[in-house]
Amino acid sequence: MRKKIRAGLFSSALALVAGACIAVTPGVLASSTAGAATQVPLNLANEQGMLWPCTFNPFIPSSAPYSVGVTYETLEFVNSLQSGKVTPWLATSSAWSNDNKTLTFTIRPGVKWSDGKPFSAADVVYTFNLLKKYPALDSNAVWSVLSHVKQSGANKVIFTFSTSAVPYFYYVAGQVPIVPQHLWSSIANPVTNPISHPVGTGGYLMSKCTPQNIQWTNNPHYWQAGKAVVKTVNMPAFLSNNTCNEYLATGQSQWGSQFIPNIQSYYVAKKPGNSYWFPPVANVSLFPNLTTAPLNDVAVRQAISYGINRPTVSKIGEYGYEPPASQTGIVAPTFKSWSSPAATAAFGASYNPTKAKSILKSDGYKLGSDGVFAKNGKKLAVTIITNGGYSDWVATVQVIAAELKKIGIAATVSPIASTNFYSDVYAGKFQLAYNVETGGPTPFYEMRQWMYSKNSAPIGTAAASNWERFNSPSVDKLLADYGATTSVAKQHTIVNKLQMVMIKQLPVIPVLEEVDWFQFNSKAFTGFPSASNPYAQPGLYNIPDWGYVLDNLKPVK
Repeated sequence: MRKKIRAGLFSSALALVAGACIAVTPGVLASSTAGAATQVPLNLANEQGMLWPCTFNPFIPSSAPYSVGVTYETLEFVNSLQSGKVTPWLATSSAWSNDNKTLTFTIRPGVKWSDGKPFSAADVVYTFNLLKKYPALDSNAVWSVLSHVKQSGANKVIFTFSTSAVPYFYYVAGQVPIVPQHLWSSIANPVTNPISHPVGTGGYLMSKCTPQNIQWTNNPHYWQAGKAVVKTVNMPAFLSNNTCNEYLATGQSQWGSQFIPNIQSYYVAKKPGNSYWFPPVANVSLFPNLTTAPLNDVAVRQAISYGINRPTVSKIGEYGYEPPASQTGIVAPTFKSWSSPAATAAFGASYNPTKAKSILKSDGYKLGSDGVFAKNGKKLAVTIITNGGYSDWVATVQVIAAELKKIGIAATVSPIASTNFYSDVYAGKFQLAYNVETGGPTPFYEMRQWMYSKNSAPIGTAAASNWERFNSPSVDKLLADYGATTSVAKQHTIVNKLQMVMIKQLPVIPVLEEVDWFQFNSKAFTGFPSASNPYAQPGLYNIPDWGYVLDNLKPVK
C-alpha cells in the first residue's frame, strides 16, 4: 500500500501465486455480479503488486486497507484534508476534560453488527483493551499515552491519558477500528489468526474473496439510512501499474488510485467523465537504516540529500505530478503555514552537489579514480530497495541512483516484489528504502511516524513505522510536549524544532511530496471528493477514508 500498510507480514503462500500480470478479467467481474444486474458494479483500480491474501484483520496493516472504513468503523471520522475536521461516526460526540487528560465519547445507539448483534459501548472498551493486551495490534502506539479505558453508564466510554494528549484524538477516534467483542473474545491469537469472514458495523459486507478479486456487497441493514447504496464493489488484484492503468483508462474501473504517465492523453481523453485530483498529503522518502554503515553516518545522509536533484526526479520519475519535497519534511501547499523559515534557511539549497562532495571529503572520504568515494578501503556503496510493482517508484529510484553517482556514491536499485519489499522494510532489512508514511491532520503526525522511538522495533521485528530505527529521547520529549498542549503557537514552535532535527540529523530523507492518486469517472458514480469539496482523502489506500467515501457514492441512473 502506498499509504497505509505499515507493518505485518503476508502469507508465504501468496508468493506462490504471484505470477500473473493481471489477476482478473472484466468477464470474471461481470459474472460475479449477477445478483445485482440492475445496477452497474463499482470496479476499483488499486494496484498493489500482489494477489490478495484474503485476510481481513483490521489491526494488521497488511490487511487493514481492505477492512477499516468499509467493514469496520471508527468512533469519529477525522479529515486530514480539512485540518482535522471531525464528523461523528460510531460515537455521536466527544469531549475533553481534566486538562485534556480525559476524553469521553458518547456511543451511538441503535447500531448493529452485520451479524445482527447489537453494537455497544462494551465493544469499544473491549477493542482498546485488546490493543493493550496485544501490543502488536497497537500500530499507532495509543497505549503509550493511555492509562485506562472504561465504560460509564450505558453509552459513555472514558479514555484516561497519562498526560495531555489532544493530538492522540486522531488515532483514538479516527484510526482504531472497533471490533465485536462477542466474536473476537473467542479468537485464540488475534495477532496471527486470519480473519476470513469479517463482521463489522460498516456499510459493506465482504461477500467473496479470491487471490484475484475482493468483492463487497452493501449492508442492507446499515445504520446510516440513505448511505452505502452501491450494491456491488469489486477490487481486482493487479501486479503492475500498466495492466491496472489500462483497466482504468478504458472505463472498466470507475475509481482508481494509480500513477498514470501522460494522464491527460492516456486517461482523461479516453472516456467521457474521466477526471483526476492529486492533493499532496505526505512525503515519499528514502528511509536510511540507521543501525548499519554507511547510513548510520549523518554526513553520508547529508550528502545523499544534497546530491538529489528533486525537481529532476519529479519530472522524470513522476511526470511532475508529485512535487519536490523539502528536507524539513513540510508538505506544501497543504501544510505551508507550518514551514520554518529558519530551518529552510539553515539547510540552504536542497540540491547542492558541490556541498555533498565537500561533506564527504570532510568526513574522511576520498574520491577514487572510478568516481566513487571510499574510506578505509571501503567504497561508498548503497542499495536502494523499492516496490517493484510501482513503475513510477522504480523509475524514480533509478533517477535517484543516477544523481547519487554524480556525487561519488555507488547506488544499486533493487525493485523487489511487494510482499518481500514490505516485510524487509518493516523488519529493517535494508540499507535505503524508498517508501512512504501516512501523515495526518498536521505535519506532527508524519514526523511522529518517522521519529517516535516507540513506533519502531528491533531489527528483525516488524515496526509499525519509524522503519529507519531512529531513537532520540529529546525528540520523543518534543513529540510528547506537542501532545501536552492545545496552544497552536506552542505546537508550531515544537514542529519548528522537529524541522531542525530533520535538517541536522536527517533521520529520513524526503524526496517527493506524496499525492493522493485519485482517478474517477463522474458519469458512472457521483459523490466523489474534489478540490472544492475535500471531505475525505480520495485514495483507495487511505483508511478509514475510502470506506467513508464509498458510503457517500451513488450510481448515476
